[in-house]
Amino acid sequence: MIGLIITILVGALVGWLAGIFMHSSHGFWFSALLGIIGGALGGWLAGLLGISFGGFLGQVIIGVIGTCILIAICRAVMGKKF
Repeated sequence: MIGLIITILVGALVGWLAGIFMHSSHGFWFSALLGIIGGALGGWLAGLLGISFGGFLGQVIIGVIGTCILIAICRAVMGKKF
């Protein structure tokens, strides 16, 4: 249970940071969801490229990059409103 709470909080942090970089604002839960999915996407892409980051800061960096990519994809599909 504590792992789920930490995942949501880190996802929210990552979603919030990506929202700042991408000039996008969403509510807490949607930002957390974007951050969690973006973190998984970033980790998958980093694995494909053979890039590894260790520790909390590395995971946050990978998560922010993945979430920014996810927001860019959503904007390409849904338009600038996202």
